[in-house]
Amino acid sequence: MTQFPTLAFIGAGNMARAIIGGLLNNGYPAEKIWACEPEAERLQDLADQGLQVTTDNNQAVAQVDIVVLAVKPQILKPVCTDLAASAAQNRPLFISVAAGITSDSINQWLGGEHAIVRCMPNTPALVQMGANGLCANSAVTAEQKAQAEKVISATGIALWVDDEEQLHAITAVSGSGPAYYFLFMEAMIAAGTKMGLTPEVATQLTLQTARGAAEMAFQSDVPPAELRRRVTSPNGTTEQAILSFQANQLEADVETAMQACYARSEEMAKELGEA
Repeated sequence: MTQFPTLAFIGAGNMARAIIGGLLNNGYPAEKIWACEPEAERLQDLADQGLQVTTDNNQAVAQVDIVVLAVKPQILKPVCTDLAASAAQNRPLFISVAAGITSDSINQWLGGEHAIVRCMPNTPALVQMGANGLCANSAVTAEQKAQAEKVISATGIALWVDDEEQLHAITAVSGSGPAYYFLFMEAMIAAGTKMGLTPEVATQLTLQTARGAAEMAFQSDVPPAELRRRVTSPNGTTEQAILSFQANQLEADVETAMQACYARSEEMAKELGEA
């Protein structure tokens, strides 16, 4: 396997830059990476880091091993159809981080017979703490799977599923998951402020508590449910909060919200795939 396959990022927005930044931090040679963006001025900082840059997607696709499709889902179809001729000649591996669009749709837009890995990332990738779900179509080789995992792992963890439909569940768990935690943080900060804390103190305590609880869960050899049990003393303050959450059906609300996310992910796949 080539240690450093050549890469082209179609789109140089936040997610592309998160992956590029992680790769560079891991020692990936900058000259092995192309960044493509229609506005040349948005590429200057990447060029300053040693990347090859271009406003012509086909120029890059024609000479790389891996193409990362990092554009908005709404414009992925015209981007792919424009790349079809170059892709047919070079046959690179395509990695799509566009939410909701199936590998079959991408393959069709590119002209067919292409190796495609779909990735469902999340925004903590911006700080190299991402949780990414991956799924490969039948044209992807074992070597290409390893290459895709290496690229995406630059932003955090990368976990494979065999059924592309499971990416809807990954969207509900990790793709949209950061927003659930942010909402819970918002609620804690607001409640703490109402109890008399300054917003600054309530915010710092909330964020550090979230960070610490997550780190404890990562380091522990027991599941979160056991960690919760251990910190919930009978007749104590934590128990009263937990009982209140459960009386108000917190667990059911979480499941209902995640099912709504799952359903919308399915709808988007149909809408964008037919666009």
